[in-house]
Amino acid sequence: MKEIVIISGKGGTGKTSLTASFALLAQNAVLADCDVDAADLHLILTPNIQKKHEFWSGVEAIIDPALCTNCGACLNLCRFDAIKETNGAFHIDPTACEGCGVCARFCPKGAVRLEKRLCGAWMVSDTRAGPMVHARLGIAAENSGRLVSTVRQEARRVAEETKRDMILIDGPPGIGCPVIASISGASAALIVTEPTPSGEHDLLRALELTRHFKVPAFICVNKWDIAPEKAEQIEKQALANGATVLGRIRYDKGVTQAQKQAKAVIETDTPSASDIKGLWKHFQQQMEKENQP
Repeated sequence: MKEIVIISGKGGTGKTSLTASFALLAQNAVLADCDVDAADLHLILTPNIQKKHEFWSGVEAIIDPALCTNCGACLNLCRFDAIKETNGAFHIDPTACEGCGVCARFCPKGAVRLEKRLCGAWMVSDTRAGPMVHARLGIAAENSGRLVSTVRQEARRVAEETKRDMILIDGPPGIGCPVIASISGASAALIVTEPTPSGEHDLLRALELTRHFKVPAFICVNKWDIAPEKAEQIEKQALANGATVLGRIRYDKGVTQAQKQAKAVIETDTPSASDIKGLWKHFQQQMEKENQP
């Protein structure tokens, strides 16, 4: 089973639009939206949710008012300013609490306890491109890396159950914990970039990450024609860093129109649709080469 993750060094490069189109072209893939902090693949593929599960991770402190004597010990010990006092009574701000447990450990009356934290939810859905596993992280919730791992694990289960041989992962932007959880152990990473100084800088950081985890890296330059010289420079940098240049996608206002209609780019006749189809064909050829002895 191949796990293909599509990432970008920064947000807004077009990776989700590309993922949606690739999903329709693949025809036999399971989709996994691992951008759990700001998931948006569902805006294009309009999933029909079949299963929904709560995501519990970590702990948060709770003050029992029946046991609390308002001594203020927890207020003095909390390093995260999570203990609040209102009209002489103490309570905990859940968005500030880090679950460290110091308040519970040193409360003289045992009035503070640690409880599991509800951090969000993950879903299994049907879409016109195939099954999709996606999630939503709660407001100010943490452990997004663990939620990403949960989404990937469930996507593998669905792929095995439905006998599909590919998982397409819409990864998060950047190089942080959710990205690491998205690419570790993947078959390949496609990094979407754009011909700007920040695009080049963030691409190089992403390539450093894929090298560290020994994940084969491919790149594509989106909106290449807004700065052709920069696009060529970025491709040379990628080659020098061991990546495979997969292709280019032109700047196309039709992409925005497709998004407004909740359609993937290849579901329209906009010019960049042909670029994406060519990109997918080239990617398939490259993956076949990787599998050859």
